[in-house]
Amino acid sequence: MITAIVFDMDGVLFDTERLCRDCWYELAEEYGIPNMPEVYALCIGVNAETTERIVYENYGKDFPYPEYCKRTTEMYNQYVKEHGVSVKDGVKETLAALAAAGLRLAVASSTRREKVLRHLESTGIAEYFEAVVGGDTVTHSKPHPEIFLKACEALGVAPEQTIAVEDSHNGIRAAHAAGMAPVMVPDLLPVTDEMRKLSAYVADDMNDACRWMLAAANKTTE
Repeated sequence: MITAIVFDMDGVLFDTERLCRDCWYELAEEYGIPNMPEVYALCIGVNAETTERIVYENYGKDFPYPEYCKRTTEMYNQYVKEHGVSVKDGVKETLAALAAAGLRLAVASSTRREKVLRHLESTGIAEYFEAVVGGDTVTHSKPHPEIFLKACEALGVAPEQTIAVEDSHNGIRAAHAAGMAPVMVPDLLPVTDEMRKLSAYVADDMNDACRWMLAAANKTTE
C-alpha cells in the first residue's frame, strides 16, 4: 500500500531546470565554451559538488568554475526576483488531491535546502510537505539513494510504501535503488529504455502522474 509521495523539485514542481539551463547556455556562448548542452545534461539531477566534478572532468581544471557558477547563479536569481518561480502545470492540483487522499508528502531535491524552502514558500505550496531534504544535507548525490532514504526516514515511512516523482535519469536511478516506486514526469531529458525499465510508471504530465498515484494508493477506482 502506497502511503507517501516524495517529489523532486527542479523540473518536477517548478520550471527551474529550464531556467538554470538557459543561464548556463547563455554564459557558455559568452565565454565561447563548447559542448555545453552535452555537459549540462550530465548535471541534471545531481548536487552542487557533483556538478562541479562533472564540469572539471569535461573541461579540465583550468575551467573558471567558481566565477562561472557565481555568474549563472546571479542570472538565475535576477530572473526569479523579476518574474518569480514558475510552478509547473498540474502541480498545485496534484498536491491538493494527494493531500486530500491522506497521502504524506515530502521533497527530496539536489538543490540546497534553504533555496528549496524559499521556492516552496514563495509559491504557496510549502504547507503540503511534511519534510524537505536538500542536496546540501546528504553525503551522496543522486543517483545514490541516500536523499530518498532520508526523506522516507523523515516521514517515518518505508521506501516500498513510497512513490518518488522525478524528471531526471539520476533521480529515477536513485529512487529505484532506494526501493521506492519511481514515477517519471519527463522535462528536459528523454525517456530512455533504461528509464522505462526502472520506473513504475512514465507519465505524460503531472495530471497523468496524479491519476496513476491515486490509483496506486487505492484512493480511487479510476
